[in-house]
Amino acid sequence: MLANTPADFRVGLLCGLAAHALWGLMPLYFRAVAGVPPLELLAHRIVWSLLFLVLLLTIQGRWAVLFCTLGNPSTRYLLTLSSFLIAVNWFVFIYGVSIGQIVQNSLGYFINPLLNIFIGLLVFGERLRPAQWLAVGLAACGLTYLVIAQWQIPWIALSLASSFSAYALIRKTTPVDALVGLTVETLFLTPVAGGMLTFWYFAGQSAVGQFGWQVDGLLLLSGVVTAVPLLFFGAAARRLPMTVIGFLQYLAPSLQFLLAVLWLGEAFHPVQRVAFPIIWAALALVTVDSLLRNRRQVLTSDVEKKTVVIDEDGGECVLPSSPVIEGQGQSN
Repeated sequence: MLANTPADFRVGLLCGLAAHALWGLMPLYFRAVAGVPPLELLAHRIVWSLLFLVLLLTIQGRWAVLFCTLGNPSTRYLLTLSSFLIAVNWFVFIYGVSIGQIVQNSLGYFINPLLNIFIGLLVFGERLRPAQWLAVGLAACGLTYLVIAQWQIPWIALSLASSFSAYALIRKTTPVDALVGLTVETLFLTPVAGGMLTFWYFAGQSAVGQFGWQVDGLLLLSGVVTAVPLLFFGAAARRLPMTVIGFLQYLAPSLQFLLAVLWLGEAFHPVQRVAFPIIWAALALVTVDSLLRNRRQVLTSDVEKKTVVIDEDGGECVLPSSPVIEGQGQSN
């Protein structure tokens, strides 16, 4: 569902902030398991995510909903596409961390919101306010300068941005909640992932047992690390306009960038020192604009409008009006 009330918007906003904060800290996890090959780490993420999600599904008694979802051909088709896209996104991100390109990973997620904003404008007819247009222009200028000045195609960044924007679009338009949708996606991916892990184990090529019990334990936790932010994101995507989702997604790459430069020691080149502050200025502008608008919306909804009608005896009858409803094409 889209955010039809201020309460829905607040829930979606909190879920979006939680998802992107966790994604921003994700490089710390992948650096801790850096000895595991990227493809094997991807397979572990898929298999252990499914087990964790099955546990959640059982606790919540949602199996009937899962089977109903699997029985719908159109929903099954959309979730097949989204499962492929999220697998591509996971692998490219892991690969970027493994070769020390966390800054380029962060660039991909800086580009991603721009793609989401254009999806919102072109597909959903969402409208941007003047401050948002200015923020989009600033972000586009910063990203364009970064790409041109480096004189190379940042394929990791572009792959991350395009795969996740397409994933967000499919998940927003698929009539399934976050838990069931993610369970179906990992269910579709698990046969291949499980087959690869089994082959590597019996061929003596598995990373399990090669790097100590700490790494083995982190691999077991990969399901939780993977699923929790995606569940938050799925809940946010169903409640927020694509424009708001787009701007929220500046949080994760900002955290990844800070981790890469300040904690993990990656280089911060002069070109990046020009482009990144421009992008951050765009984020600050649209964040302030969104907060002010949402505050005005909450204050308006708290003032109950009243309609006065005349009853048969000539007295007045006060009726509450309909609640304020946000249309899908409106930007929050």
